[in-house]
Amino acid sequence: MSNGNRAGSNQQWSTIQAYTLAVVCLLLGIAGGWLLRGSSTPAATASASSSTSPMSSAADANTASAAPTPEQMKQMADTQAAPLLEKLKANPNDAALLQNIGNMYYDAQQFPTAIDYYQRALKVEPANTSARTDMATAYWYMGNADTAIAEFQKSLTYDPNKADTLFNLGVVEWQGKMDIDKAVATWQKLLDTNPNYPGKDKVLELMAQAKRHSGVKAGTPAKPLPQGTN
Repeated sequence: MSNGNRAGSNQQWSTIQAYTLAVVCLLLGIAGGWLLRGSSTPAATASASSSTSPMSSAADANTASAAPTPEQMKQMADTQAAPLLEKLKANPNDAALLQNIGNMYYDAQQFPTAIDYYQRALKVEPANTSARTDMATAYWYMGNADTAIAEFQKSLTYDPNKADTLFNLGVVEWQGKMDIDKAVATWQKLLDTNPNYPGKDKVLELMAQAKRHSGVKAGTPAKPLPQGTN
């Protein structure tokens, strides 16, 4: 979960809040175009730790079923990020801290804020392909396919075979630009360079789906899948 506790019980990142954010982010990730995270998520850690909580599963289910509002998501991210922001004051160029804070705001769908922290991290470590991949994905969720693609491609200059980057690039080339040939070529490169890729079946499924749109003119943008829907 978070790396520290704020003073006062009313400001603590609760197990329920962390579990709720984890579930919501999982659902949004599935609905948002299958995009992958380039780095580990605090929400995933929160979900794992909540599974050992003495709280009843029924209470957790009821909490998770009520999706928080954007304002509540921001408040959750602010609370979770507060200990790291405090640490950042002593070392404002700590790339790992900056990336972790970016991850927290990314998971809470606060994409402009996430991008700001990713950019700061990348000024320190420009070859951090995980941070750059997540930043590119955040740009995509904001509706900026061109910048997303440019950042994915820049990430690949540092790690040409990075699976998560190739996967997400293919999705944006397809859904964002309707460039089927490029998307399929990107995914094929993913499979060729990562023969043991665990998501091979999903990649093949996406390639088949994209090919069904082969009659659509390249460059015609497709809107990102609505978040919160299937």
